[in-house]
Amino acid sequence: MKYQDSSEIKFELSVGEVAKRSGVAVSALHFYEQKGLISSSRNNGNQRVYARHVLRRIALIKTAQTLGIPLAEIKKALENLPKDSIATRADWQKLSEKWKKELNNRIEKLTALRDQLTFCIGCGCLSIENCRLRNPLDELGEKDSGAILLK
Repeated sequence: MKYQDSSEIKFELSVGEVAKRSGVAVSALHFYEQKGLISSSRNNGNQRVYARHVLRRIALIKTAQTLGIPLAEIKKALENLPKDSIATRADWQKLSEKWKKELNNRIEKLTALRDQLTFCIGCGCLSIENCRLRNPLDELGEKDSGAILLK
């Protein structure tokens, strides 16, 4: 394993280098940047370059996506992390605790959904009045009558 002294460490990475090191396509990097999840700057040749710490942000984005966390929630979480430096262990801990709570809530809802699914498949109705999945506790009926979902 070769080690580099501080004079050899590269602090800015090209979009291709970030893509290679993160395992994320260049188009995905551009998409993340467009959505405000990561940021870049331009070098003297007007080429896009990224700070090294963007690799951790990308790893977080990909992990969160694997967990089923929507990009909007990922963006909100990233807004609480330092933009121009590496996040601290405390930053990551705070973020992971928040997501654990959200994931546990999602697991509870999915478990309930799974358990109710058998009922609906068994009856085959999926009716607006009776369906526990489509209209739990007749919530739609409480709002109004008619084509509520099309408003």
